[in-house]
Amino acid sequence: MNTLRMLGITLIACLSLTSISVAQKWQTLKHPPTFQTDTALLLTDGRAMVHEYNSPNWWALTPDNTGSYINGTWKQLGSMPSDYAPLYFASQVLPDGRVLVEGGEYNFLSQDETDLGAIYDPLTNKWTNVNPPSNWSEIGDSPSVVLPNGTLLLGQNFTTTSAEFNAKTLGWTIKGSGKSDAYAEEGMELLPDGKVLLVDTQNTPNSEIFNPKTSTWTTGGSTIVDLSINAGEETGPALLRPEGSLFAMGANGDGAAGHTAIYDTATGKWAAGPDFPNGDDMADAPAAVLPDGNILCETSPGVFNSPVSFYEFNGTKFINAPSPKQTGNINTSYLGRLLVLPTGQILYTLADGATIDAEIYTAKGTYQKSWAPAIKTAPSTITPGDTYKISGTQFNGLTHGAAYGDDAQMNSS
Repeated sequence: MNTLRMLGITLIACLSLTSISVAQKWQTLKHPPTFQTDTALLLTDGRAMVHEYNSPNWWALTPDNTGSYINGTWKQLGSMPSDYAPLYFASQVLPDGRVLVEGGEYNFLSQDETDLGAIYDPLTNKWTNVNPPSNWSEIGDSPSVVLPNGTLLLGQNFTTTSAEFNAKTLGWTIKGSGKSDAYAEEGMELLPDGKVLLVDTQNTPNSEIFNPKTSTWTTGGSTIVDLSINAGEETGPALLRPEGSLFAMGANGDGAAGHTAIYDTATGKWAAGPDFPNGDDMADAPAAVLPDGNILCETSPGVFNSPVSFYEFNGTKFINAPSPKQTGNINTSYLGRLLVLPTGQILYTLADGATIDAEIYTAKGTYQKSWAPAIKTAPSTITPGDTYKISGTQFNGLTHGAAYGDDAQMNSS
């Protein structure tokens, strides 16, 4: 991104990683939300943008002038078109700062695999309708990813068809070939070389790699263990760790613990990872990369069961982590959402349609210096609300930040 609309706090927040208290804990917000939460995204100005469950409404959590999200305040944003209230949908922040929302397994809680879509401009605080790709009557809970060139790739849920989004014209081009199975319940993750890795849910235990230069899919090799509960059924997310390995999290279907697999991006080889503790798994569940490279996972004891448990995966094993204060024993992991904030903390929102909850997780570890963004040029003074050009490297980080199975993409890049 060459231009960012600054609130005057974003740089402070990005540089405040070292000032966070080193306590592994959850904290409730000083100003809790007054609405039922859903998927959260990070705007390029540092605000956390949160969807209101079963509605066209969105809200923004703005950190205070010290960069604290715990002390932040809420403000309602512009609403999507009145006929669009998606649940389990594709969502991405585009390089120009706009937010694209596509499809939804449910619309106003009706399971219609809607093909509706809309794009939000934070500068005007307005949404614009986006038509679906040609001949797509369904989008539903489809996977998506923003490619290194800034183009969004969307895979159609029940087919092997994909399309690329033109942010200038708001149109689509059908593109991508060679997919071995349908995109149903699959998620996409960027690799360090700019390609995209995806774990199959039907052609298991196969993985696939998309080359943006050729727009083709080829096999990424066997994941060794099966990460999907049944053909075309739920699986967990996959996240790239800062040191270069990709951690793929799975679901179970036979009463056993959910499996995991680790992809070495340097060698292109898979290895089986540890099973989740206590018979837990991740069926459409969220995970997030912490500042030290650990991955925070929300799990359940079997598919869609309760209660939830949280762990940190440190590259070798799982470490017990505390649970949010309000999750309770009635919740299951597919209801949770995790968003990585510029502070390195994690925003948790609960999309159960009943509980109002938003909490922040602070991990113990810290980042390696080589992982941090490096600013080369920036203005010496800034005025809140104005626009400035800055340059540097690793502004988008070394990972996607957070992921959730196939839908509810909440990348921080």
